[in-house]
Amino acid sequence: MSWNFMEPAGRKNLDEIWRREAEGMFELASDPAVWQAPTAAGHWQVRDVIAHMVDTTEVYLHSFAAARGEAESREPLGVRDMSTLMDKDALAMRDVSQDELLTRLRRDLDRILDVVNGLGDDEWTQLLVPHKYMGPVPACFLPVCQMLDYIVHTWDIRQGLGRSHVLQADAADMLVPVCFLMWQNTNDPVGVEPFTIGIRVTSGPNAGETRAAVSESGVEFTPGSVDDLATVLEFDPASLVLAAFGRANTGTCRGDRDIADRYLNLFYRI
Repeated sequence: MSWNFMEPAGRKNLDEIWRREAEGMFELASDPAVWQAPTAAGHWQVRDVIAHMVDTTEVYLHSFAAARGEAESREPLGVRDMSTLMDKDALAMRDVSQDELLTRLRRDLDRILDVVNGLGDDEWTQLLVPHKYMGPVPACFLPVCQMLDYIVHTWDIRQGLGRSHVLQADAADMLVPVCFLMWQNTNDPVGVEPFTIGIRVTSGPNAGETRAAVSESGVEFTPGSVDDLATVLEFDPASLVLAAFGRANTGTCRGDRDIADRYLNLFYRI
């Protein structure tokens, strides 16, 4: 089995984590006492997280249908306003009852699991699917986004409830490559003086060292030794996930903290 979602060999791990994290979210959100509880996802309450999951799952189902020629393909909206548009779509469902929204999400989850399990291994990376905001992406990108949403937003719910909690190791491990992909597509380095910083993931199957070269063109990640760099950021997998997705200011800086801060403040949230 693989811990890289881009490889068909990683499908089993992705599927198992996706299903487990989804069940965790359903268990938490099914309690009527928490339906309007705050979360760590900004101003969203638990009901808004569930509405967001309904919205994104149904968008992805439309995307897969469009890739098969069974639905209309739409022009991508771009990622810059993605968080604003997703927020609007989630809040539009605030009047939907808890039972109705959870039932709808359960149905949508079953449908998208069937669609994803029906993909051939060649289609996993070769079938291009229109993403609502990013345009055509490999088919594997949508299930990893679903897994990501269930992992991070379940963390958001637990955080909002004030419970001490952690990320499951395999979930964090699976998201390590996604963090670099996120950073690569959500940076805003206009006017920045070029610099290079090292990033070290200290444990798990995706542990390793990466060089991040920052310029006005963006951030370029290259696997390789960071021993010669003056500043290195170290993360365990969960800390990397929480930092990359804006949930916590985590990580260890070895070297110039000002350089580390410059890097970490390059990114906007989606």
